[in-house]
Amino acid sequence: MTNGGSTPRITLAELAAEAEVSLSTVSKVLNGRTDVSTRTRERIEELLTRHGYTRRGGEQPRSALVELVFPELQSVWSMEIIQGVEKVAKAHGLSVVLTESGDRHSPGEEWIDGVLRRRPVGVVLVFSDLAPAMKQKLRSRAVPFVIIDPSGDPSPDVPSVGSANWTGGLMATRHLIELGHRRIAMISGPEDMMCSLARIDGYRSAMAAAGLDVPADFVRFGDFEVSGGYTNGEALLGSDEPPTAIFAGSDLQALGVLESARSRGISVPDGLSLVGYDDIPAARWVSPGLTTVHQPLRRMGEVATDLVVSLSRGPIEPTPRMDLATHVVVRGSTAAPTA
Repeated sequence: MTNGGSTPRITLAELAAEAEVSLSTVSKVLNGRTDVSTRTRERIEELLTRHGYTRRGGEQPRSALVELVFPELQSVWSMEIIQGVEKVAKAHGLSVVLTESGDRHSPGEEWIDGVLRRRPVGVVLVFSDLAPAMKQKLRSRAVPFVIIDPSGDPSPDVPSVGSANWTGGLMATRHLIELGHRRIAMISGPEDMMCSLARIDGYRSAMAAAGLDVPADFVRFGDFEVSGGYTNGEALLGSDEPPTAIFAGSDLQALGVLESARSRGISVPDGLSLVGYDDIPAARWVSPGLTTVHQPLRRMGEVATDLVVSLSRGPIEPTPRMDLATHVVVRGSTAAPTA
């Protein structure tokens, strides 16, 4: 038997014989059963990887589920993604399973066995990437997956949906420049996240195109949280030559800067213009309303779910990578600098 070419496709019986286990044991590992010893499981997984075994879609019935996996379900933008995923899943007659696992880079090891047992139509993951072993396990069981990466940059062999982070950084900074600001600082996210670096690159490109200098202490790395915005806002606003405008790499960090400005008696936007990123619901309700870069989180969930359903029907070549457009939403937190 062949697998799309001239290379023989190993059968489960042959794999069981090579592993010196029963066919039922191999089947248990393939289906994520826990009643197999760790050593035996690792041996079988190693053989599955070595032989490039991939289960054909029709060999095992799928559950009418899409699994959505987050590092943190309580994040402020998770509900936007959930609503997008649920909308498309419902249109396809599918239910959505929500799972919290791992950190922002990859889900935890405990997750993989559960998803293999559930056998969903596909998996949507909100992470930077997947560990190679996890990719192989999903592929060997014919479970398609798509990564939504507002915070990362998945490897080229992974179907993914992202947004135009560089363009978002460029547009946010241009908005401030067009208002007349020249001393513009930026507080990005963690230094090891690609979206942080892309937004900084967009900021620097806008500053360079306008012929504006960027002092070394005007580019700072935060944590995308309110606390990081407050701490870095304190450092910037407490300096001898503070900026007249700050571009924060997330709305939460912008809220931290806003609190720092208030504690110092600095009015926004009269004494400081402020731009955020994400356009979370709170951005429109704070006072003043937060000018921000709209990241299409709900649409990202919709596109990722459509893509994973398409992949469940057969492979798509080349590996899809989709970056959705961002745009600036102007509200009350930005204005021309005062004299």
